[in-house]
Amino acid sequence: MDSEPLSFLARPPGPGFRTTVVTLESGSTRAYDEAEWSDALVVVESGEVDLECGAGGRRRFRSGAVLCLTGLGLRALHSVGAGPAVLVAVARRHAAADPGPAT
Repeated sequence: MDSEPLSFLARPPGPGFRTTVVTLESGSTRAYDEAEWSDALVVVESGEVDLECGAGGRRRFRSGAVLCLTGLGLRALHSVGAGPAVLVAVARRHAAADPGPAT
């Protein structure tokens, strides 16, 4: 995971939000963990990703897709394009669990 400025945002979100960048190399698979995506708006920044449901079916999303990955019964995320799939998640920061930088 990286934390760098995002092209779909004009500027980084304020202190009330957290940003996570997940890069899946081409051909790789990442096990789905619902807690990782909780309360997040997810943008496919680049590449293509298949979301695999618990029953094994898949749905493909390409660069520019906006997703919410909670409550879907997913099993895994697969990078299927020629290059890496980059997913950017923006979520509210919860003070008790993620206090952010000290002021």
